[in-house]
Amino acid sequence: MTAAGLLLATSDPANVPRHVAIVMDGNGRWARKRFMPRFFGHEQGMETLLRVIDLFADRGVEYLTVFAFSSENWKRPDEEVSGLMNLVLIGVAKYLRKLATQGVRIRIVGDRSGVSHKLRAAWDEAELATASNTRIHLSVAFNYGGRWDIVQACQRAVRDGLRPDQVDESALAGRMALSFAPDPDLFIRTGGEMRISNFLLWQAAYSELYFSDCLWPDFGTTEVDAALAAYARRERRFGDVHAPEVVPQGA
Repeated sequence: MTAAGLLLATSDPANVPRHVAIVMDGNGRWARKRFMPRFFGHEQGMETLLRVIDLFADRGVEYLTVFAFSSENWKRPDEEVSGLMNLVLIGVAKYLRKLATQGVRIRIVGDRSGVSHKLRAAWDEAELATASNTRIHLSVAFNYGGRWDIVQACQRAVRDGLRPDQVDESALAGRMALSFAPDPDLFIRTGGEMRISNFLLWQAAYSELYFSDCLWPDFGTTEVDAALAAYARRERRFGDVHAPEVVPQGA
């Protein structure tokens, strides 16, 4: 643990975000710099995710949500899309037992109708095998988009028979893909880009944004602790300039 990480671990728990969301960007560029195919970068990115889950859990983060595959990623070359799908299957087979024994609870959030039965079965296996774990809650956003999430919440409200006057923020929040988790306190994007790319549009309304130039496969202890230290220095206002410096406890 770095000096920053040690300080965070021994300081006020309110300085540690309950929920961290990450756009894991830079796998392809990381591979290209090494004259390797993009898929090699995605493989290394999965190894990084395994390390980062443990790092955040050790530092007291309760929820971690990562953007694995967006609804826009279908526009990528067929070979890359196919490789990403297979990587999920490989990841479940290779790492599920390890994650389960480390106390990680896994949930998949996104549009499941657009993926294969084999992939849905792997997701079901991962969720069932980790359902009783509580050390850290890992949500993997796959075939997910923030606009899709808002639309599907509205559709659920209609199917549930809500009248227009009953459709308020609370009604929609309870129908979002991440309704089981508090909104992200800290939103991280790696790879040097400074945009949120249709990720958690509803949930990130008051998230603290942190952009790192580090390419995702290189994201490690130093970068995790730098992001958490930056968060600890922020004064969270939630739209009110007079709001006290507190971290909401959420659901």
